[in-house]
Amino acid sequence: MVRPRGTTSTGRHRIEMSLRPDKNSRQVTFSKRRAGLFKKCSELSILCGARVAVVVFSEAGNVFALGSPSMEAVLRLHDSAPVPAADVDDREVLEEMFRAREATAEQVASEVARMNSIADKVVKAQMGRRYWWEADVEALGEDELPEFARALDRLRANVRRHADKLLP
Repeated sequence: MVRPRGTTSTGRHRIEMSLRPDKNSRQVTFSKRRAGLFKKCSELSILCGARVAVVVFSEAGNVFALGSPSMEAVLRLHDSAPVPAADVDDREVLEEMFRAREATAEQVASEVARMNSIADKVVKAQMGRRYWWEADVEALGEDELPEFARALDRLRANVRRHADKLLP
């Protein structure tokens, strides 16, 4: 993706560890950091065979938990009850789940790239026209036409809703 002229990327850098004043920014930070924490914990469990239990309480009062091999198994360790060692089957199941999650993430990234490619082709088909819906449909391929048609249908529905609001 091309960055607009005159803007610079903040990239990866250290940020000040303090409470975010903006609630929306705080929620976004919470979601991203929680996802990263859970990913690290699952990787630690898979790579090292460690038993991991993480519970996160959000500002809104929601509870998020991750346990490996399970939350109950990890918590039983602290109840003084003996917990059988994780056998090979548990580890294989965890590794398969991790591989499936990675494959899904790759599919999502591929689909995002495909949709961006389609958007680029629609922009190129628009060349010299004022609005995106005036794009030259002859310049679009088989992949772009169905997406373009869906976008036109959404536009039509939005116009119809707006017109219905204005008309008594």
